[in-house]
Amino acid sequence: MMLKRRDVLVAATALAAPRLALGQGARVLKMVPQANLTSLDPVWTTVNITRNHGYMVYDTLYGRDADFRAQPQMAAGHVVEDDGRRITITLRDGLTFHDGSRVLARDAVASIRRWMKRNPYGQKLEPVIDELSAPDDRTIRLRLSRPFPLLFDALSVISSSCFVMPERIALTDPFKQIDDPTGSGPFRFKRDEFNSGSRVVYERNPAYVPRDGNAPSLTAGPKRVFFDRVEWEIITDTGTATAALLNGEIDWFEQPAPEQQELLARDRNVVIDLIDRRPFTGALRLNHLHPPFDDVRVRRALYPAIVQADFMSAIVGPNPDGFLANAGVFTPGTPFATAAGLDVLTGPRDAARARRLLQEAGYRAHKMRLIGPTDILAPAALTQVAADLFGRLDFDLDVALTDWGTVMQRRSSREPVDRGGWSALLTSFSSFDFADPAGHPLARGNGLLGWPGWPTSPRIEALRDTWFQAPTLEAQQAVCADIQRTVLDEVLYIPVGAYFSRTALRRDLADRVLGFALFWNLRRT
Repeated sequence: MMLKRRDVLVAATALAAPRLALGQGARVLKMVPQANLTSLDPVWTTVNITRNHGYMVYDTLYGRDADFRAQPQMAAGHVVEDDGRRITITLRDGLTFHDGSRVLARDAVASIRRWMKRNPYGQKLEPVIDELSAPDDRTIRLRLSRPFPLLFDALSVISSSCFVMPERIALTDPFKQIDDPTGSGPFRFKRDEFNSGSRVVYERNPAYVPRDGNAPSLTAGPKRVFFDRVEWEIITDTGTATAALLNGEIDWFEQPAPEQQELLARDRNVVIDLIDRRPFTGALRLNHLHPPFDDVRVRRALYPAIVQADFMSAIVGPNPDGFLANAGVFTPGTPFATAAGLDVLTGPRDAARARRLLQEAGYRAHKMRLIGPTDILAPAALTQVAADLFGRLDFDLDVALTDWGTVMQRRSSREPVDRGGWSALLTSFSSFDFADPAGHPLARGNGLLGWPGWPTSPRIEALRDTWFQAPTLEAQQAVCADIQRTVLDEVLYIPVGAYFSRTALRRDLADRVLGFALFWNLRRT
C-alpha cells in the first residue's frame, strides 16, 4: 500500500515527537484543546477557549439543551406575572462558590448586570429592565417596562454566557478583564498549576450539586463529573499532539487537522467524531473604522472573488461531505437559515471582476493588514486562504501571523494600520452563535459597542428590534431574510462557508455531550 506524502510526514513527526508523561490513572483526563488559554474572563472575550474554560468553573441560572431550549440550571424555577413584566427566579439549595461561600441572589444580580453590558442578548434586555434586585438570599426579581419573551433564552445563551460569579468579582468593569476565576461550577481552576502556553489544570469540585434530571443535553441538565482532574496540555504542534493520542499519553485531541484525522482513524483505540451535529460557520470580518474597508464599495468588491469551498477545504480537506459552500448569515439547517441575498456569494466567481470593482471604488494601494493565528486550526487555515486572495486582488498587504492569544488582544485595537491596528481577520463560530439574530455577534450595527470591526448600521439594529417583536416563527423568518440581505449589502462581514468540526478521543471515553468541549458526563469505560 502506498502512503501519501502527508501521511509519511505526520507519521515521521509522530515518531520524532517528544513523549508526554503517561496519564495518572482512570480519574485523570488529559486533553489538547484547540488553543492556548490566555484570558480567564468569558464575559470580556468571545473566544471559544475562554468560553470552554467558563463552563468548567462557572454555572448559569439557565442552560440550553441540544434543541436550543432554555432550561433551569442554578435556578430552581421561576414565576412570571403581570403579563410578563414581573419575573421572580428562585435559586436552588446547596449552591456554593469554590471559596466555600454560599451563592446568593445578589451575586447573580451583579453577574447579570456585568454580562448585559457585553452580550448582544443582554444589550437588548438591559433597556427594558426597571428593576433587577435581590429581595432575599435566594430570590432574584426582575420588573420590566414591557414583556421580554426571550428572557430565559437570553439568560441561557451559550457563548458569552451569563455565568454567575461572586458579587465582588462581578462588580468589575465589564470592559476590564477579571483574573479571579472563582465560580460555583463542576470544576475548580488550579491557579497554582496554571502555566499559559503549557498547561491548564482543573480539579473536580466536591461541593458541586448537579441539578436533578436523567441526562445532560448541551449546557442543560445534570452536570455529573467522573474525573478528579482535567489537564489541558497546550501543544501547538499537531504532529506532537497526534503522537501523544496514539501513544495513550493524552485522551482527547480537540481539533486535529484533516491529515491527522486520517492517520488517527486507522488506530482502533481512537475514535473520530463530530464535536457538534450542526456546522460551524467561517467569517471574514473587516474593520469598518479605517481605510480601506471603511468604504462599503471596497468591501463589496470582494464578493466576486470569495469562493467558500476554498476556505472550507482548507479546514476540513477537499471532501465536500465535510463542508457547505452556500452558507449565509445564519447557521445552515437552523430555522432562520435563508438564501435571501446570497447570490453575491453563490453566483459566478470572478477575481478579475473583483479587481475592476476595487479600481472603480477608488482603492489605490492603501496598506491593509490581515491578522491571524498560527496555533489554532480553523482561523489559521482561513487566514492563509485570505492572504492568497488579498494578494491576488493586488492589495498592499501586510500579513501579521501570531499566536491566538496575541490575535485576541490585537483585534481589540481601534487604531489605524500605521499605529498597530488591523484591517481584516478570519475566525469561525459555533452553530449556536449564529442560530438567531439575538445572540449573533456579527449581525450587529452598534458601532463601538459591538464585536471587533465595529460596523454601524441603524438598519440592522432596527431589523433586530423588529425580530424581537415578531409574533410568529414565519414573521421572524421574514425579518431574518431582511437581516441577511442587509448584512450582505452593507458587508458587516462575509460568510466564508460552514464546516463540520471533528474531534479525536481514545475509544475508552464514553458519553461525551455533543456541542463543544464539555467535560461533565464524560467517563472512562
